Amino acid sequence: MANYDYDLFVIGAGSGGVRAARLAAMSGAKVGVAEEHRVGGTCVIRGCVPKKFMVYASEFAHNAEIAQGYGWSASQATFDWKTFLDAKDREIARLSGIYVTNLSNAGAEIVHAKARLKDAHTVELEGKGSVTAGKILIATGGRPWKPTDFAGAEHIITSEEAFHLAELPKSIMIAGGGYIAVEFAGIFNGLGVDTTLVYRGANILRGFDDNIRAHVTEEMTKRGVKIVLGSEHASIEKTATGYRSNMSSGSAIETDLVMFATGRKPYTDGLGLQAAGVKLNEAGAVAVDKFSKTNVDNIWAVGDVTDRINLTPVAIREGAAFAQTEFYDTPTSFDHDMVASAVFSQPPVGSVGLSEADARHQHGKVDIYLSRFRPMKTTFYGGEERCMIKLVVEAASQKVLGCHVVGPDAPEIIQMAAIALKMGVTKPQWDSTCAVHPTLAEELVTMREKYAPQELGATA
Repeated sequence: MANYDYDLFVIGAGSGGVRAARLAAMSGAKVGVAEEHRVGGTCVIRGCVPKKFMVYASEFAHNAEIAQGYGWSASQATFDWKTFLDAKDREIARLSGIYVTNLSNAGAEIVHAKARLKDAHTVELEGKGSVTAGKILIATGGRPWKPTDFAGAEHIITSEEAFHLAELPKSIMIAGGGYIAVEFAGIFNGLGVDTTLVYRGANILRGFDDNIRAHVTEEMTKRGVKIVLGSEHASIEKTATGYRSNMSSGSAIETDLVMFATGRKPYTDGLGLQAAGVKLNEAGAVAVDKFSKTNVDNIWAVGDVTDRINLTPVAIREGAAFAQTEFYDTPTSFDHDMVASAVFSQPPVGSVGLSEADARHQHGKVDIYLSRFRPMKTTFYGGEERCMIKLVVEAASQKVLGCHVVGPDAPEIIQMAAIALKMGVTKPQWDSTCAVHPTLAEELVTMREKYAPQELGATA
């Protein structure tokens, strides 16, 4: 057997790579990890975690309005962007440090350098020589995609720059209709920024259930986000006070900043995959089998670089499954079916399983249960915000195929619903669950009437 420097070398210290490295090292394997930026990856450093802090910060103004309806009165509150940024950066540094500590305590060695494959067993570390490894795991994640095909594209920022703005703009245009664009539209709007969301499609949140898409659009508009659909950038001009976005529709909108959140790409640039013989799929992601193995026998890949389901918990489970298979003699593959997701929009979304359209295509006849209502907290102070809950059920078997929630705590609610759907729950079993009253979630187990389209406009 060849004598290598490491039993496993991991390229990328994000959620998936760190989990795989820790478990492998705890088995007694000699493990090395290379990270060209900060340990923690997209989620901890420039994704889920700082974004969630920004969501929290942006919700306080709306909560202050609600508080007045409950009898609270206070002097005008103000928000200091710099104070928030400093606190956010301290917390991110703390979390990154925990990742480093956990890796070190497990016995893994961390190398702060960009890694590049020279062949199937050799990794070149920029400025630090080369190492060899019996097994190599690619876990480099993804990066925001930036357009270059129109004049002025160099003026745009992405979500990564949005985390480190020197000052909060007075106005911003966000291009995109996915969860990142929608979440940042809510964040900036909540922080008092005049926010415009522009998307070239017919509605935001492509891939989600159509009722979710329509409901979130309506509720975001109520909160003050200007949503422009069916339009995209033709060019961007720098002006004396900001940037003018010239749109394909012929309109022009001037804002302090223009942010694009129009997708992410697997981060494979400069990794030397060709030198090692690793194949990419048509989308430019590393092609892997159900055990996350590439076409090269000793190279694997997990997380967003494989473009399967681009969620942090999925990357973690893929990394764990790899380690169990290769270092604990327990062949394990992660099941990508019934993975719940959350959109931390305002209001937030929780979704698991199939949309109504996908369910009809895959299963034929389905029963739909839908409730759209003002929650108890809102009715008390006369607010107009509405929640939406939807179940998609296969008509013949009565198996619940999809559960979709829009409203306060939707991400928390959907985690529990995902357990039931993963286990194959039927609608009668679902209905046999006693409600917890008074809660928003009790609506999930009290819907008995099948939904008819004309009922959508009904009010509570």
